[in-house]
Amino acid sequence: MANAAASPREVSRAEAREMLDAGAQLVDVRADHEWEAGHLPGAIHIALPELPARAGELDKDRAVIFYCRGGNRSSMATTALAEAGYDTAKLREGAVGWEEEGLPFEPEGGYVAESGEAAAVIQARKRSS
Repeated sequence: MANAAASPREVSRAEAREMLDAGAQLVDVRADHEWEAGHLPGAIHIALPELPARAGELDKDRAVIFYCRGGNRSSMATTALAEAGYDTAKLREGAVGWEEEGLPFEPEGGYVAESGEAAAVIQARKRSS
């Protein structure tokens, strides 16, 4: 087995798009408010704290690309599922890098929300106004 302390495999946006075209799964591990503000097309949402309970929803026979806002949460997800026998990678620079390159988000007009509790409250207020 590979060295468990090794850093998670990272893929560029171009590599990720090639992997997705070949059938890889794209998983957003950000919080609910971040997902609702905007996410990468074709992604499924499994917030990082839910991953241990929901890992079985992922196909072990297909590569899994994780992303978050910048890389910390996706690193944890990538490492954890790699140790569980999945073929995993994290998207380098996460949703921020995707947005900076001008790549599409869902829903239309979607954007990269701030992470954290305060950001969730602000996002909820925006939705209710």
